[in-house]
Amino acid sequence: MLAGIHATWEFDTDSVLIRYERGIRTPRLLQSLRERRVPHTALSSVTLTPGKRGTVVLRAVPRPGADPLLEAAAGQLKDGCDPYRLVLPAARETLAEYYADELRACLGPDAGEPADRFLVAAPEAPMQFKAYDGRAGFDGERISFRWFWTGASSEKWKAGDQTFPVTDLCGVEWRSPEGLEGYLRLLPKASDRVPPGADALAGPVSGAGLGTGTAQSVHPVIPRPARADQDPAAVIFGLGYGPVHESLPFAAAVLESVRRRQSAPPAATPLTTAAARRDPADIAERIHHLGELHRAGLVTDEEFSAKKAQLLAEL
Repeated sequence: MLAGIHATWEFDTDSVLIRYERGIRTPRLLQSLRERRVPHTALSSVTLTPGKRGTVVLRAVPRPGADPLLEAAAGQLKDGCDPYRLVLPAARETLAEYYADELRACLGPDAGEPADRFLVAAPEAPMQFKAYDGRAGFDGERISFRWFWTGASSEKWKAGDQTFPVTDLCGVEWRSPEGLEGYLRLLPKASDRVPPGADALAGPVSGAGLGTGTAQSVHPVIPRPARADQDPAAVIFGLGYGPVHESLPFAAAVLESVRRRQSAPPAATPLTTAAARRDPADIAERIHHLGELHRAGLVTDEEFSAKKAQLLAEL
């Protein structure tokens, strides 16, 4: 076992168990992850370098494609939030070098190759977080976006609350809320329809190390609105909404679920489920907000009537 700042590494015969501290100075992303078991097969190398202010940094370098969290992050994480980075006092450098050598000896013959599947477990569903313009939820099978009256654009209100089965997606795009115009965007599978004014994103892409924050699978993606605030398949971040420690694990869990279903054999017979009935109070609130949009001139008479009828049909 090797105890450092913010984390402790426990070395097993086939993996490293990383436990993150829950102290006030530990980055919130690491606190939310709690612990991660990293198989040796998921690693490409191990480094030991000098750190700041009398420290050394031990880092396990994962293979591209092995960790859904890093795939979703696509190179946007700061060093302090790197889940594979262990900071130690310089006095423990000799001990750290010993463990680094031991871990290097455990790396497999494929260490230099990208992984063909995720080898590190993704955060578990169900999970949810509040973005600036809506609440995102994921139950392991479906992603839902429920729009906020105070933040959602008129385009999203016209489209209504959204539900996306994982089987209809090819990937997820996450842009960190610590930068400008952060968002989480779902990438539907390819379609022949091209919406007016859409901005096509070509595939295929495998997301590790992409500065754009895109993590996709082997399918091309459907053209979509250029701006995330107008895209019903996206939620936007801002003003403290959609923080990294909530939105990134969410994106990683969705991405892992998408990839797993793409590699699974199709079911013999499709299953159908009845749509869940909505809370009448929730429907009344939605109609009230729709009426305010209508009075403000953001929704036409036809759009108001059609959407109201749709909401009432959900009772």
